[in-house]
Amino acid sequence: MSIFDTAEFVISAAKLSGLPRGEGIPEIAFAGRSNAGKSTTINVLTRKTRLAFASKTPGRTQLINFFRLTRRKDEATRERETVGMLVDLPGYGFAKASEETRGTWSTLVGGYIAERENLAGLVIVMDARRPFMPTDEWLIEFMRARPEVRMHWLLNKADQLKTMQKRETLRAAKARAASIGPHVTVQLFSGLKKEGTTELMAVLESWMGLREPEQQTTTDPQGPQQEN
Repeated sequence: MSIFDTAEFVISAAKLSGLPRGEGIPEIAFAGRSNAGKSTTINVLTRKTRLAFASKTPGRTQLINFFRLTRRKDEATRERETVGMLVDLPGYGFAKASEETRGTWSTLVGGYIAERENLAGLVIVMDARRPFMPTDEWLIEFMRARPEVRMHWLLNKADQLKTMQKRETLRAAKARAASIGPHVTVQLFSGLKKEGTTELMAVLESWMGLREPEQQTTTDPQGPQQEN
């Protein structure tokens, strides 16, 4: 069983003052535009169809949601220990949202990613057909101030690209990541087809110290060998 299969809801926070105590547990946050497939990604990763919810109204869900990951502490007992937290951040890039809603997002999410000591890594979910939109770029530039926090750019909906488009999109994204630093990695992903899940798990497990970091070796996107 994958460590991500153990994910369970802990708490939702509408204000920074409502965030749970970190207690030294590494947190992996997921961010993305409202239509990028962030919630689907979390559900696919944890193999739970409705762990993360996606609102059909952009900007409506303005909560930070925490999910606990555990493992058996002692094989002789059923006692479990928390090894990490998945953190679902509110979606961004909602053009129709009110100024108040956008301001709330900036205060809540901006405060979290700027100040949260337990933040080990940030997964930025982008639509592979339209990556690096202005709001994605804002978040990427914002994170330059925290190079100790690793980033993984997840190019979702890659199943909707042709093989040559996948190659070019991945090549361009890797070049952009390299210009920022070695703490940034990139991969193609498809929440719909569940492609790229194994690679994503490996990255996140290394962030939590559950496996040795591996040099990223994204498979050349050609047919069956791309699948996980």
